[in-house]
Amino acid sequence: MLRLWLAACAVLALTACSRDRLWQQEAFVFGTRVEVAVWGADADAAQRAMGAVLREFDRMHSAYHAWQPSALTAVNAALARGEAAAVSPELAAMLANAKALAARGDNTFNPAIGRLIALWGFHSDQFTAALPDPDVLRAEVARAPSMADVHIDGQQVRSDNPAVQFDLGGYAKGYALDRAAAILRADGIDNALINIGGNVMALGAKGGQAWQVGIQHPRAPQPLAALALYDGEAIGTSGDYQRYFEVDGQRYSHLLDPRSGMPARASQAVTVLVTPRPGAGVLSDVASKPLFIAGDAWQAMARRYAVTHVMRIDAAGRIVATRALSARMRLLGDTVVAVVDD
Repeated sequence: MLRLWLAACAVLALTACSRDRLWQQEAFVFGTRVEVAVWGADADAAQRAMGAVLREFDRMHSAYHAWQPSALTAVNAALARGEAAAVSPELAAMLANAKALAARGDNTFNPAIGRLIALWGFHSDQFTAALPDPDVLRAEVARAPSMADVHIDGQQVRSDNPAVQFDLGGYAKGYALDRAAAILRADGIDNALINIGGNVMALGAKGGQAWQVGIQHPRAPQPLAALALYDGEAIGTSGDYQRYFEVDGQRYSHLLDPRSGMPARASQAVTVLVTPRPGAGVLSDVASKPLFIAGDAWQAMARRYAVTHVMRIDAAGRIVATRALSARMRLLGDTVVAVVDD
């Protein structure tokens, strides 16, 4: 995840430093902590804008929850019965975009594997340290649900495979970043930072200086590098150190390889920075997953997603970064990074 380095004078209560004029609010949505920080606006404008963002996050959390009753679970129930489902224009657009992004990575990013995620116990806020039954796991993998099975016709969604069960956990946080940016800009907020559990987007700057974030070390409670984030940029990390459990000393994370049904183990973390473009938030959320699963082939996968700013920490803890991202980072402590071409 990414830790924000903010001169935080207020949390939750929406007070601010009179000199710094940094306004912040926090909430717990999407199963994680979210933070919105606004620089340079007056108190009422900041409060209105941040409140609108957090209300939008609440709406999305309710509408697209993968295992509590929601519009998404209603779609999943219809597909399991072999029926088409009517969806909102927003959800139809989200699924169509997710399908296109999945195809880029040969469906290693695969929002259709909700059943597999549930089988591993990750459809819960508390994880049980227990492995799925091997026979049941093999049977689920053999059913091979993917976004390629999904067909979207206007506001109708159907699937060729009744095993398709949507889980937008690898997409929705990025989509929420894009929605937050649109809301803030519409409300006249030019300078802000949005953090959703380590997926971060920057608007403008903080007092004339770029926003600063720290990239978390996956095996230590400290950042390994600092990074400047500029207007319209988004950054996201996939790592095995937040949602996981251990059995017999082996770590099993929520980052599942749909081809094997097993947690991917070749990487500890992958961070991607997406330069300004439409849908930058979504891409920052999505692209880190197939790069994480790709292991040593991560550079080829990065090219598929047109991402040039990448850092990967492999299973042995070795850190590699592309030349583009390395030029932006300030290493902390005794961090050593090998630099490769973009």
